Amino acid sequence: MNFRTWKSRIKSSDNLIGLFLMTLFVVAFYQTLDDYRKTQKEEQYTTNYEERKSHKKDRMADSDHQSCNLFSGRWVFDNASSYPLYEERKCSFMMNVYACQKYGRKDSKYRNWRWQPNHCDLPRFNGAELLEKIRGKKLVFVGDSLNENQWVSMLCMMESSLNQSLHKSVIRNGNLFIFHATEYNATIGFYWSPLLVESNADDPENHRVKDRIIRINSIEKHARHWIDADILVFDSFIWWLDSTMTIL
Repeated sequence: MNFRTWKSRIKSSDNLIGLFLMTLFVVAFYQTLDDYRKTQKEEQYTTNYEERKSHKKDRMADSDHQSCNLFSGRWVFDNASSYPLYEERKCSFMMNVYACQKYGRKDSKYRNWRWQPNHCDLPRFNGAELLEKIRGKKLVFVGDSLNENQWVSMLCMMESSLNQSLHKSVIRNGNLFIFHATEYNATIGFYWSPLLVESNADDPENHRVKDRIIRINSIEKHARHWIDADILVFDSFIWWLDSTMTIL
């Protein structure tokens, strides 16, 4: 074998090796691409499955809430780190009459009790979701100090969901106290009417009268102030326990 023939064979071998390596590279590339596509499909399937499962769970939860008697349940102590739902001293809406800690209440565990229905679970309170649900609507609590307390607590619980730069104030018009969340165009109010109908205990400040007199058929005086509400929450029970009332 002369030198020229040997050199030619070497060159041919180099070409074959190069072609072989190139083939391996192409095969490896397409194999990797195929594996990547399979992985993407699996991840997408997993994501879709989790989303479907989550949606199914939400639908089941909605179904549970629709079929569950929310008023049948019990109070349970919840020591979760997410409680209390608000701090009294940080609430712009807190009234002195309900400021337990400000005026010396020592225990604080009363803030960790929550309502637990017997046959379903309530979602944790979410101020932003509440405001979204009542966007463009008016919610009014009507009754005595128990409902006023509920009204103040609701404002305190949802305050963290409000734009902190906005002015937070309650406007009073007689017996009606109104807070308007401008960014949601939502109104949450309280109307003092402890017996719902007209009585001599209708003044929000001076209602501790000795002899209560009630006009049992006269509700228009108060009702005209809440007739435009989308949602009404009434409370009046304890005021009717007075056996010495005069009913006209």
